[in-house]
Amino acid sequence: MAQNGFRSDINGLRAWAVVAVVLYHFFIPGFGGGFVGVDVFFVISGFLMAGIVVGKLQCGQFNLADFYLARARRILPALLVMVATVLLAGWWLLTPSDYQVLGRHARESVLFTANVQYLSESGYFDAVSHEKWLLHTWSLAVEWQFYFLYPLGLSLLHRLGAGWRGLLTVHVAALMFSLGLCIWWTLSQPDRAFYLLIPRAWELLVGGCVFLVAQRWSPSALLARTLELAGLSAIALSVVLLDADSAWPGAWALAPTFGTAAVLLARRETSWTGSRLAQWLGARSYSIYLWHWPLVAGVVYFDRQQLWWWVAAGLLLSLLLGGLSYRLVEVPSRRWLTTRLRWVELGWLLLGLLVVALSAQAVRRSGFPERLPDALADIESQRHDKNPRQNECLRAGAQCAYGGGQVRAFVVGDSHADAIVTAVAAALPRAEDGLYFRGESACLFVEGARWAGRERREDCERLLFEVRQELAEADPELPLILINRTSNYLFPQARRGAAGQAMPSIFFSERRSGSDPLFLAEFRQHYLDTVCKLARQRPVYLLRPVPEMPVHVPKAVGRATMRGLASDVSLSREQYHERHAFIWAVQDEAASQCGVHVLDPLPYLCDGRFCYGSVEGVSRYVDADHLSERGNRLLTPLFAPIFSRAREVDL
Repeated sequence: MAQNGFRSDINGLRAWAVVAVVLYHFFIPGFGGGFVGVDVFFVISGFLMAGIVVGKLQCGQFNLADFYLARARRILPALLVMVATVLLAGWWLLTPSDYQVLGRHARESVLFTANVQYLSESGYFDAVSHEKWLLHTWSLAVEWQFYFLYPLGLSLLHRLGAGWRGLLTVHVAALMFSLGLCIWWTLSQPDRAFYLLIPRAWELLVGGCVFLVAQRWSPSALLARTLELAGLSAIALSVVLLDADSAWPGAWALAPTFGTAAVLLARRETSWTGSRLAQWLGARSYSIYLWHWPLVAGVVYFDRQQLWWWVAAGLLLSLLLGGLSYRLVEVPSRRWLTTRLRWVELGWLLLGLLVVALSAQAVRRSGFPERLPDALADIESQRHDKNPRQNECLRAGAQCAYGGGQVRAFVVGDSHADAIVTAVAAALPRAEDGLYFRGESACLFVEGARWAGRERREDCERLLFEVRQELAEADPELPLILINRTSNYLFPQARRGAAGQAMPSIFFSERRSGSDPLFLAEFRQHYLDTVCKLARQRPVYLLRPVPEMPVHVPKAVGRATMRGLASDVSLSREQYHERHAFIWAVQDEAASQCGVHVLDPLPYLCDGRFCYGSVEGVSRYVDADHLSERGNRLLTPLFAPIFSRAREVDL
């Protein structure tokens, strides 16, 4: 099994880990939990790093500079070539703003800070994640950060005289701390638990513990077979039974992680890990992993993920490019750099890193719009055609006036209200007329609603409390216009690849799914109580849900234009009513019970069959669901009748 330290069982385990990840990312049924392959890689990396560092420390041969150079020699060449190739492809494929995003991601990828960058853009399982061509490099960042800190910690312990028992004790203590934080954050801050090193370190430390245990203990033949079977079964069951809706990487990650540990402890070569296919895939697993995700992103970019031959081509190209990268980049660069003097090796690695990082930064700053036809300039501007006062006014504590100094109405809501308030202002009959606006992103104006996140809860509760006070003191003749993306609080749009409906972002007595009749009954009652109470004070207008497009509209239009296609974005009325049927029914009930007025945007945004996100290449949205300034003006006639009776009050 082992020749010159090589273990074919580890190589085979890498093979099945990369197979799971690749098939999951390419939407292959039956691999809903294939993302656990990354966790398998983490355990293997921790095991190998412990072997290198602890082994050489015990022999008095460890050199920190040599360790870092060896890691850079192993990781950087293939990574730099892949990132440079994706940047080059982006020159021909991407709109300027998309290209700028790619430049930022490419820079963070080669600097091994991608996990922090993607944390700020969360999250990994969202549909938008497939637009991030280098998303998979988050795991390389986690590993590199571990590689940087781990030998420093072990070197310090060695200098303090820690023996085998001391090293194992520290490993276990650090592992337990990291695991506890991981489980806690998975429930409270899942994106931080997913992307950051500290809550992920326990998986790599499991590998370190396995190495230390294996130094003093080895299983019997029967126990080794049992460990291997149990470990492989745990990994396989995780791949098959888990999915993107699983709380990850909390307690569920124990199964594939300790399953990998069991296989490593078993140290057996069987047909599962020792076959020629497994060895071929395992040797090329790093390069296959590098190349498969840009191909996944490309399939999604061209909106071909539903076509099996595109998926099959992506899978084959992953193997082909991974094989070429291994043969033409990984192996030759490693051999050549190993024969150079240390400072020469370092110089070449730094030169390659600087060239790619600086190129990525240039793309990040410019996007190079001059490379594209002039027609794309207007399309690019459409995604920025939003309320110019958004940053000023879409905040819980902000109190904003639109128009003149004579208040004719209140407008209250979330980011959809912010996207539409200027259309309401445009409906005011006189220049001196104005609106009073209060809004906060992701805040639904319903009494008794609770939010899971502390920061969001505090912002929304503050907004509701202050608005209630202001309405109680205001002239009762002034109408209130409530605008919310109401359906999405109950039925968050499904994430790409997710197996089920995401949990509602609000709850009342306790957290329940959006399909739970008790939750829907609670929402209905609280919604009716809220609007009926408001309607007893003043005229209340409820805006029906704005159509939510299936894609980011300006991006879709821009991408179609770049490919020479004329493709407008639309949504059928049938799809609209299927998504919003519950909210329509509750709003109708509010109109019947409380006398509130319901405003229907569909006659202004739809025809008899479709609701349009763009018309003749001109977008009505800044993304998938927020109307642009150009698009919201279509609703101005809807709001004009409100002001025929409203009184005016000085601000």
